[in-house]
Amino acid sequence: MIGYTLDGHVEESTTIFECTPSAAGVIMAALAGDLSTLARDALLQTLWFVAAGTGDHGPTAEGTGLGEGCRHHVQEGFWRLVQIGLTGTAEDAETVADICESFGPGGDKAVFYQAELRERVRAKTKRERRV
Repeated sequence: MIGYTLDGHVEESTTIFECTPSAAGVIMAALAGDLSTLARDALLQTLWFVAAGTGDHGPTAEGTGLGEGCRHHVQEGFWRLVQIGLTGTAEDAETVADICESFGPGGDKAVFYQAELRERVRAKTKRERRV
């Protein structure tokens, strides 16, 4: 992935496009695989921008809004994201917590794991200040 990004193709400064819901599904599938740290970081960052995004287009071919189409794919892969956040770096945990907060998968378990992810970030920050 060195030298290549999804910027401007999937999202542009948090503006999402007609292809974004499909791309979110592909990103979620890719995150389930064995990725390099660089690739995982790039895909998580793209999902974060998508999560914060807005679309100027109307409903997709399926009749849902662009954001709703993206939300669907992220909700399907919610537990994979949580696993990445809990086993990856503190930065991964923070990005995953932001993604989950923006997409709001809901439910008591989702709220619990978002809090766990945020706590991982706080603990890491405290350790870095002591060093």
